[in-house]
Amino acid sequence: MPEKFRSFTSAVIPLPAENVDTDQIVPARYLKVTDKDGLREALFRDWRYDEDGGLKEPLFIMDRVAMLDRKILLVGDNFGTGSSREHAPWALTAWGIRAILSTSFADIFRNNALKNGLLPIVVEAEKHRQLFEMVAANPAAELTVDLEAQVIHLPGDEDLPFEVDPFARLMLLDGTDEMGYLLGRLPAIEAWEATHPARIDTRAGAA
Repeated sequence: MPEKFRSFTSAVIPLPAENVDTDQIVPARYLKVTDKDGLREALFRDWRYDEDGGLKEPLFIMDRVAMLDRKILLVGDNFGTGSSREHAPWALTAWGIRAILSTSFADIFRNNALKNGLLPIVVEAEKHRQLFEMVAANPAAELTVDLEAQVIHLPGDEDLPFEVDPFARLMLLDGTDEMGYLLGRLPAIEAWEATHPARIDTRAGAA
């Protein structure tokens, strides 16, 4: 189960590349990995490491010391395109990323992210451009992501509202998924079934 999503404050990792696909986020050769924590080093692997396993120079943006504890990723348009693989949000959350800001996300990636404790936030193009300008002017600028209020608090007391699917928001705030949601309502389901007996007994061998 993902952790309960809480309001947090963080500086931003700027990654303006557009059309980043899931194979770039996590190369296919790592898809057999089942330990989510082990995916931290697979994140953007081919962008970060050379063929000998050493970090490339200049360092990829996420490998720079100032970026290592940041939880917000600011990316270009159409993030997470390509094949469906939960390893992509797994790797991002293993790194410590909790929210991603873009003008658009691939549908499958967005759904996988929401089910794995990662919040994809869509911002309109002009505000997206301003966010990149803000980070360029002040790399240490911090944003506060408040999922409960559905707003990003920007420096200078400016607020940036965002939309998120209501059910996905509930799952993130509760730190659960669809199965956990159903199990949490099992007493109510059983009570309803007790007062609404099946009209037809479909059990094998029933008289």
